[in-house]
Amino acid sequence: MCGRFVVANAGSELVGVLRVDVEADDLPEPSYNIAPTYRAAIVIDSAKTEPPTRRLEAARWGLVPAWAKDTKIGARAFNARAEELEDKPMFRTALEKRRAVVPASGYYEWKTVDGVKTPHYIHPAAGQPLFLAGLYEWWRDKTKADDDPERWLLSFTILTRDSIGNLGSIHDRMPLFLDPDHADAWLDPTTDNVRDVLDAAIDAAPALADTLEDHEVSKAVGNVRNNSPELIEPVED
Repeated sequence: MCGRFVVANAGSELVGVLRVDVEADDLPEPSYNIAPTYRAAIVIDSAKTEPPTRRLEAARWGLVPAWAKDTKIGARAFNARAEELEDKPMFRTALEKRRAVVPASGYYEWKTVDGVKTPHYIHPAAGQPLFLAGLYEWWRDKTKADDDPERWLLSFTILTRDSIGNLGSIHDRMPLFLDPDHADAWLDPTTDNVRDVLDAAIDAAPALADTLEDHEVSKAVGNVRNNSPELIEPVED
């Protein structure tokens, strides 16, 4: 699973090679402790324009499908198993039509040894962005007026797959990592072979996972109120 992540940059510095056309005005500030229900920047491709417009938008972490009565369901839908998407009504339509890339600097995972959980920070070795496969949805708040700018909520979930190698020794699940080419294909709203794109990303993820580094960090990250660059620093032996 992936329950906390870090975004140390903002705007164009965050997305790099993904060639975003439009950046939203309300993008979140950099954060070192993003938790479910918090806001983060995601990349989506809008099929309403020709060619599609690639956008960097602010979204709430935890998928809220259009049919939901309220947003509470999103607190439980911050991750989605990549191998089960087509079997879950909550994710099936988003897989076909609303795919996202979640840029991050890294993420936290807790390793359990003898019943003791220790947080680790997992990140690219050279500090480049980490691209995570995601899905997004738009939810209409029917309690708000049509002219209320907050009537629409954009939300997202991060896909996971089984872990391998060193990451497998930390946790049995990991985010579905994407290289730039797979991220491009994943975002393309015109593709008619989504299953092939997903399978290719799942198969390529282990090679990306092998390039990542990790180190133990302070247990202060467990408190969502803590948010500073010190959270990603290695703990002293």
